[in-house]
Amino acid sequence: MGVESTASPPPGAAADWTIPQGWDLYTPEDHAVWLTLYERQAKILPGRACDAFLRGLEALDLHGTGVPDFERVSDKLQALTGWRVVAVPGLVPDDVFFEHLANRRFPAGNFIRKADQLDYLQEPDVFHDVLGHVPMLTDPVFADFMQAYGEGGRRAMRLGQLHNLARLYWYTVEFGLMRSDEGLRIYGAGIVSSKSESVFALEDPSPNRIGFDLERVMRTPYRIDDFQQVYFVIDSIDALLQAALQDFAGLYARLPKLDDIPIEAIVPADKVYHPGTQHYAHAQAAA
Repeated sequence: MGVESTASPPPGAAADWTIPQGWDLYTPEDHAVWLTLYERQAKILPGRACDAFLRGLEALDLHGTGVPDFERVSDKLQALTGWRVVAVPGLVPDDVFFEHLANRRFPAGNFIRKADQLDYLQEPDVFHDVLGHVPMLTDPVFADFMQAYGEGGRRAMRLGQLHNLARLYWYTVEFGLMRSDEGLRIYGAGIVSSKSESVFALEDPSPNRIGFDLERVMRTPYRIDDFQQVYFVIDSIDALLQAALQDFAGLYARLPKLDDIPIEAIVPADKVYHPGTQHYAHAQAAA
């Protein structure tokens, strides 16, 4: 997601906040960081990531010799689903973000973390944005979902419902789980780009894992500073798209009258895949 500010683009950026990727400016150290991050994810994602993500990873060949060239990636991606990757100078305003998504452009930061920041970075970098997000955009149904989300975002801004819609993005695009015949699988970019959360999200007893319900998700706050306390499980990418394509008018009318559901709560209507102990979150709070 973007930032709420509608400030003017920074120097060197176009009106839509895009900038040249500057691929020639990456240093050998930058490429080495990409390769280190990629190789360790490649070891743990098979059997954990969903099939659509793994197929996309293979189709785009993101390993290469280091940080991918956006033009090369975009040419492959456009041939598959009509999307392109555009470089931006970090987080962009929400209206800019939604405009890009609605027009099948995924905005990606062009900087990469340093070698001493492999496991945590406050602002998403090129590894999170490209390795985490772009493989799923090779799936035609997920690609349609992301465009629909961009279109819905523009409407949510007009209606003052952006904070609720942001929760849908967070608990699906960033931190979503998917049901499969072999068990739960990850597809959210914040998980697949993180070595530790790729394991935590599926295997740790601490978080709740709950079946996806649109209203439930939009009533649930999220945390940005640590592992999630709850993950929502979609039945399929098709089901996610159908949720996004429904008329949100009734939902937007109800939500202001409803209380948020505490982040660690399980409510009677939940389909519970795993009731979490919340041990990790409680231990962090007590530290």
